[in-house]
Amino acid sequence: MESQFRTRVKICCISSLDEAKLALRYGADALGLVGRMPSGPGVVADEIAAQVVRATPPPLATFMLTSEDNVADIVAHQQRVGANTIQLVDAVPTDTYAQLRDQLPAVKLVQVIHVLDERNVDEALKAVADGVDALLLDSGNPNLAVKLLGGTGRVHNWQVSRQIVEQSSVPVFLAGGLNPENVRQAIDVVQPFGLDICSGVRTDGQLDKRKLEAFMKVVLG
Repeated sequence: MESQFRTRVKICCISSLDEAKLALRYGADALGLVGRMPSGPGVVADEIAAQVVRATPPPLATFMLTSEDNVADIVAHQQRVGANTIQLVDAVPTDTYAQLRDQLPAVKLVQVIHVLDERNVDEALKAVADGVDALLLDSGNPNLAVKLLGGTGRVHNWQVSRQIVEQSSVPVFLAGGLNPENVRQAIDVVQPFGLDICSGVRTDGQLDKRKLEAFMKVVLG
């Protein structure tokens, strides 16, 4: 029974089939494929993202990270890539989730909340009420002139994240500055459904086998 309740792991910023295979070999539950962003690392061409999606066996999840905020553009992005999960990295209009469900009924919707302060608790709970399948708590800042929508390598206030986890009726992933050294504390403090990691398991931008192995060893025990 223990494995049923273990913390899930999403390895983000996957840039190639080789990285995807490495992440899956070490026990990743999901892969993150970063679409065009205003800033930040890990962007991968739609063609490569689609290759990774096709090579990823079910029931593993493929998350397509999109900064698009209008339904037509989000749907077009998903149809190019084919991922089974859409990760919306920026705020979207309230009716977006319902429209996406109409057009992509089999695709899961994950809303990113960039945790800056306690006001984000209400933002997260509104997204849940509007119908997302899961939340992902990250350390970006959408208020900057050039929006920072992920891949910061920075830890945010985990106490706020813990409040969101406690009040959310959908699964919550924790992202932002995770690494093999702090992930046990992150799990203990926040108690998320899952973890999302990019820079913490990379060296010079490349997925690092040793860091990945160390990270997964802590999570999996």
